[in-house]
Amino acid sequence: MTTSKRDYYEVLGVARDATPEDLKKAFRKQALQYHPDRNKAADASDRFKEVNEAYQVLSDPQRKAQYDQFGHKGMNGQAGRGFDGFEGFGGFGDIFDSFFGGSSHQAANRGADLEFQINVSFRDAAFGVARELELNRMERCERCDGNKAEPGTDIIECSTCHGEGKVRRTQRTFFGQFQQVTACPTCQGEGQQVKTACKLCSGRGTERKSRKIEVKIPAGVEHGVKLLIHGEGESGGSGVQNGDLYVHIGVQRDKVFTRRGNDVMMTAEVNMAMAALGGIINVETLEGSIDIDVKPGTQSGAVTRIKSAGIPHMGTAGQRGDQLVELKVMTPSKLNDRQTELLQELAESFGLERVRETSGSDQGIFDRFKDAFRGEGSNS
Repeated sequence: MTTSKRDYYEVLGVARDATPEDLKKAFRKQALQYHPDRNKAADASDRFKEVNEAYQVLSDPQRKAQYDQFGHKGMNGQAGRGFDGFEGFGGFGDIFDSFFGGSSHQAANRGADLEFQINVSFRDAAFGVARELELNRMERCERCDGNKAEPGTDIIECSTCHGEGKVRRTQRTFFGQFQQVTACPTCQGEGQQVKTACKLCSGRGTERKSRKIEVKIPAGVEHGVKLLIHGEGESGGSGVQNGDLYVHIGVQRDKVFTRRGNDVMMTAEVNMAMAALGGIINVETLEGSIDIDVKPGTQSGAVTRIKSAGIPHMGTAGQRGDQLVELKVMTPSKLNDRQTELLQELAESFGLERVRETSGSDQGIFDRFKDAFRGEGSNS
């Protein structure tokens, strides 16, 4: 294979708007085609790794967004991990189980993963925040320390797997003969059995507890991002690695700001006199209010950029987006006599003298004046 990376969408053979289900189907097809156990071509192993890497990136919303925006340069080493991973499939065994009649299962040497939803404000998402979560999860039994046996009683070798913790199954398919190694169903992969079950956990090795943990939400996090916290899932008992905790982040809408990438956008109103003559207005930012200049002759819809007042780049210290302020020129809907008189004079200075002659009232003059500036706002 060449050293330059191919486009991930090309690797999987899907369009850029492919759904998660489309990605999963394409991955399964390619994984079967290039699996080294059944494809003996010299480049099969490399192609298989390439397919895995592409799926790992495109199936993760956060990494997919980075890839769509920056390509391979935006991955920063976050792409594939070779043959491990296979999120959503559980590894080689589960890929072939889905085609050959087997069933997927939680790894015998690992506790279950947990998922939790956190909603944060727009500004907390921008600058990061710590949140305390209360988890109701399975933890290692304090009485038996997770070994499932009543303290002081014997633990013996499993009679099914003879202490190996694994059983082997050979299966014939149209692709050839496959041997699958799975966790022993009798001892659940532990290789041993207890004579007397723990009285507290009834031989499960775990008990349900409520636990509070602190989660640090990074600055710049976007709506829909999934944070992975290793080891904070459920326990599987003695000698078993804890599962992981996945925290789904929901970002609430803000009354002032909207987000576009790492930039924030807002609208500020400017009266038509200031828009014509120029001036200074005060606008809100994520960190307080500041004054910005309004240039003479500003048109409605003009945008002023405030450098480095936007959203911090997640995981990149010191980099921030900008704030974009769209100026909306407002036309007054109510005028006093003096304001009406001044606007009449202004209208005449623009060559609209005949307005006075043809209109039946001052209101008619103002209506014609508004027509001349149509589209530049409706409020003072």
